[in-house]
Amino acid sequence: MLTLCSDLFLTDAFLIKGNVENKYTRLSKLLDEHRKYFLRIRDVTLIDLKSKERIHTPLLHMNVDEVLMAHEFLDEAGDQDRRELAREQEGTLQRVRVFYTGNLNVEVAGSIRPNSYEVSDKATRRFFVMREPKLRGFKDQGDADLKAVLEMPYAILNKERLSYVYDFN
Repeated sequence: MLTLCSDLFLTDAFLIKGNVENKYTRLSKLLDEHRKYFLRIRDVTLIDLKSKERIHTPLLHMNVDEVLMAHEFLDEAGDQDRRELAREQEGTLQRVRVFYTGNLNVEVAGSIRPNSYEVSDKATRRFFVMREPKLRGFKDQGDADLKAVLEMPYAILNKERLSYVYDFN
């Protein structure tokens, strides 16, 4: 049976595809507001980043602290609020490169709101959004699911897992 996936999570070990249970808002806001350690995800496919082995399960409890990056598959063109926000923020976005180090060493370059990676940023808590992310150090090895990580129009990044930030401004 084919199940549509709406949410994507990249951790040190897995690419996780599924649907966040009881999602009441956009994924970026949900991750920021989530107060429990574990997020419940339905209709899950876990893809091991080393072996490319796939595990399918109807329910997964994922530790939110494990998330490096996330993405919500949606049609942004149909979201009027999103279009307006993007137009307003176009002039205020700054280019940065961020680095995650550990089991998965990746560099992500893209555009963010100024200083959104800082603890003092009042608009976000643990996560912030990067537009047009370009990943380095991540290999899809011909896997269609892993290739989706390289083609995201935006990514939700976990600021608590960042190792380094190179801010061009």
